[in-house]
Amino acid sequence: MSTQEAARLLVRTLEAEGVEYVFGIPGEENIHFVNALNDSSIRYILVRHEQGAAFMAEIYGRLTGRAGVASATLGPGAINLQLGVADATTNSTPVVAISAQVGLDRIYKESHQIIDLVSLFRPITKWAELAPTAEALPEMVRKAFKTAQTERPGAVYLAIPEDVEAAKVSADLAPLPLNVVRAQEPSPSQLARAADVIALARRPIVLAGHGATRAGASDALVYFSERLGLPVATTFNGKGVFPDDHRNALGAVGFMRHDYVNFGFDEADVLITVGYELQEFDPVKINPAADKKIIHIHPSPAEVDDHYPVEVGVQGDISSTLRALADSVHRRFDAEGTRRIREMLREELAEGATEDGHPLSPRRVVADVRAAMGRGDIVLADTGAVKMWMARLYPTYEPNTLLVSNGLSSMGFSVPGAIAAKLAHPDRRVLAATGDGAFLMNSQELETAVRENIPITVLIWDDSAYGLIEWKMDLDLGHSSNIRFGNPDFVRYAESFGARGYRIESAAELLPTLRKALADDTVSVISVPVDYSHNLQLTDKLGDLTDPF
Repeated sequence: MSTQEAARLLVRTLEAEGVEYVFGIPGEENIHFVNALNDSSIRYILVRHEQGAAFMAEIYGRLTGRAGVASATLGPGAINLQLGVADATTNSTPVVAISAQVGLDRIYKESHQIIDLVSLFRPITKWAELAPTAEALPEMVRKAFKTAQTERPGAVYLAIPEDVEAAKVSADLAPLPLNVVRAQEPSPSQLARAADVIALARRPIVLAGHGATRAGASDALVYFSERLGLPVATTFNGKGVFPDDHRNALGAVGFMRHDYVNFGFDEADVLITVGYELQEFDPVKINPAADKKIIHIHPSPAEVDDHYPVEVGVQGDISSTLRALADSVHRRFDAEGTRRIREMLREELAEGATEDGHPLSPRRVVADVRAAMGRGDIVLADTGAVKMWMARLYPTYEPNTLLVSNGLSSMGFSVPGAIAAKLAHPDRRVLAATGDGAFLMNSQELETAVRENIPITVLIWDDSAYGLIEWKMDLDLGHSSNIRFGNPDFVRYAESFGARGYRIESAAELLPTLRKALADDTVSVISVPVDYSHNLQLTDKLGDLTDPF
């Protein structure tokens, strides 16, 4: 009987799933798998920390809709994958994490590097399992990708014992054919019920979330809004699914205080949520009295929450649902009342563009980033004060052009994520906007970007502190503690990896430096000192605001 290596069979199953990249670090226990990748169409991206590999897989999956693949050895290597894996699941992003495991000949007893990895991964994945035989690989890999990519998407984990990976199997074993799960058409009776609720509404409003982006529902959402005259807000994860320069755009909700956008929800009696998931944003902030009628449009049922009482749930394809509802409701509303809210956000950004202090105001940094980036270029805003400023104020015009972690809010994803974003969209410019605290959590991946010739730009918001925690402490405690640290010379640090480094010495330098770095076909790091005294100025202003007009 002719045979093949199990590792080669595993690689063939990944090729059959359309995998282009595997992000990871080899270990002694998966050398056959890594070696088999050399003879495949798949590019192995060697990273500097497994956490970076998981974040790369997550952002690749988020931008393509196809599961990104992260690989690690057993024990500590697999455990290092967990933050990015959990981030993917909480952000509804498809990822397949594959790690080695000790051989079946000793997995049942105390032995070197043995830990129950499947039990560790089960709480943070949609499915986690160990491959008991090499013959099971085609079925298990197919299940892994189908599970990861089916709504709601998330991460899965597959452990492959060392002796399973090194085994010989029949040459007749082959990858299983793909079958794609399609979203169902919405129920006519639920559509009719939803149409009745909208028709009787006094002031309905739309909230679009990450699920609308995944569903590619932008065109249908614009059609729905224009046909019925409805204002549309987005979550931070949904930014760009409805263009911010549209006359019905309201902005993004998710800020820590009652922002301008929240006033659009205060008088609403009906919330039409489109692809919204509760992990993105707590519904109590837009439905504090739990008195608004909610129409939940999503392929999956709504989560239970006392501030999210669903009047009508329409499960099915989002675009089909929106178009059917738009054609069923024979009434038009007036979204003009939200115009002032849009204008206030635009005025704030325009004011920021004229602020010339040094260190720079956050608004100036956001304004210059927007001026430097094209409509389809991609910004990854890392967790921290930078996320708050970028997500609330940075205008977006296309889906997935501003990426944040809002399900788990993990720090350190933006630099490795930018590498994956550039691989997914090599024709777009990619910028990682990160605080100095988040940057140093995965800054070693600069070497990966330089070595693999993946041009990205990293913009470090430098304040030598955990700025968001300081902001929260100052708000709630009146003072802050244990949040300050020292930083390296970021220019020399970048250059030590073979990247280019820039330090911004005046506000006027930032925009031309951004444009130069983005135009260069290389890895660039820009350090910009930021004055976060503007944080409290903003929250004080919003706290005193009782009417957006």
